[in-house]
Amino acid sequence: MQPLDLIVIIAYLVGSAWLGLKLSGKQANIKDYFLGGRELPWWAVCLSVVATETSALTVISVPAVAYLGNITFIQVAIGYLIGRIIVAVVLLPRYFRGEMTTAYEYLGQRFGRGMQSTASVAFILTRLLADGVRLFAAAIPVKVILDSYGLHLGFFPIIAILSVVTIAYTFFGGIKAVVWVDVLQMALYIVGGIVALIFVTTKLDVNFWTEAADAGKTQIFDFASSPISAPYAFITAVIGGALLSTASHGADQIIVQRLLTTRTLRDAQKAVIGSVIVVFFQFALFLTVGLALWSYYERRTIEELGLTHSDQIFPTFIVEGLPSGLSGLLLAGILASAMSTLSSSLSALASSTMSDLFERHSTRKLTDHQGLRLSRVFTLGWGLVFIGAGALFTGTDNPVVELGLSVAGLTYGGLLGAFFLGLWVPRARQADAVLGFTVAVALMTYLFLFQPELVGFTWYTAIGVIVTLGLGFLSSRRHPAAPAETGVVQTADAGSGL
Repeated sequence: MQPLDLIVIIAYLVGSAWLGLKLSGKQANIKDYFLGGRELPWWAVCLSVVATETSALTVISVPAVAYLGNITFIQVAIGYLIGRIIVAVVLLPRYFRGEMTTAYEYLGQRFGRGMQSTASVAFILTRLLADGVRLFAAAIPVKVILDSYGLHLGFFPIIAILSVVTIAYTFFGGIKAVVWVDVLQMALYIVGGIVALIFVTTKLDVNFWTEAADAGKTQIFDFASSPISAPYAFITAVIGGALLSTASHGADQIIVQRLLTTRTLRDAQKAVIGSVIVVFFQFALFLTVGLALWSYYERRTIEELGLTHSDQIFPTFIVEGLPSGLSGLLLAGILASAMSTLSSSLSALASSTMSDLFERHSTRKLTDHQGLRLSRVFTLGWGLVFIGAGALFTGTDNPVVELGLSVAGLTYGGLLGAFFLGLWVPRARQADAVLGFTVAVALMTYLFLFQPELVGFTWYTAIGVIVTLGLGFLSSRRHPAAPAETGVVQTADAGSGL
């Protein structure tokens, strides 16, 4: 590493904060702060959605997946397409019809404020853990850089610096700043991935794809592995990917908030379906990088490379194998992917806290100015909490992308199941939804903590949906038959049973 690389990285951090503030414009109320006045173009939202869901996990960990195994991970993108079509057709029309600020307002209208608050709290806790993993992932390449200079800092101060820069432009600029900086950040890490692939292939004396194919590493479809325990078996990857995408893009406020910033329902639908095309390209790019690195490092294991875990493979190549300046550019791209997700999470957590918890339970009526100021306080508060959450993770034996998806799967199934329960079971009341959701989250937490080898993480969302729907349906049979559904049945807390 050369001083030029550090200059590039510092310039990126300062430039991101400046650009976010420059493009954010003025916010007069909560709607401006959290929804950008509902005037953002669909293509920018589409790219922002991809940048948000990508994070540093994709950039540094997906190459590790291919390096250690093969490229069957890409099957998940097939499921993503199915899931996003469901979101576009089933869920988005309801959000736009109700002029909602968060995804969980539907649950509040359908079941009552108790379910809305339960879903919001579950989202907050899961987001803290999942993005703690993402922050840890972003700190890995930074630590590699500093170690090369003999500066052996721990992960915590690195996480703190990244968080402070991201908090700055999110605090002042709101969702509009987040979206436009996301567009820049996504372009940066995609260009970085392409540059890395070009450089690694120029250093090889063999055709890395042919070498990988001979070793069986170019396998795309896996019809042979167990669909229960193997996360990338075809059925598992497609069904799991579909449900994961339906939950993440239809029931997770971090994505739904973005889609609600578009001008019309049709724009939101174009943004969510178009995002899967970009995601497929991303997966293909970074999996190919992993195969190329496998040839570049002559098939050596993690231990033979002197690394502690697989997610260091790509950052190590960036530091050691690229010329000065380009190393800094690619590392800035990795930081960009992490910061885009963190800024999105801050905005989503603040909006959910404000709309689903404070406004839902407080009797105090705020002016536009007071509401905007309190929303910024929530953004700052969650930013400080994120620093602590990122410090919880100090290492993992598996690629960190799998850990991040596993954590997200703890509540995704319960949330999606609660949405489906409200749509498909007219008799269901708030008590039924809370019961199914609580049991689903408890079961997934048990599997994640104590039986991680029993079920592949791609099944987590499916199991959560089945448990929530099944228990909610059975519990609802004790209630009288409800009139035919036309959208929202019980509003407020009427007949909730709580």
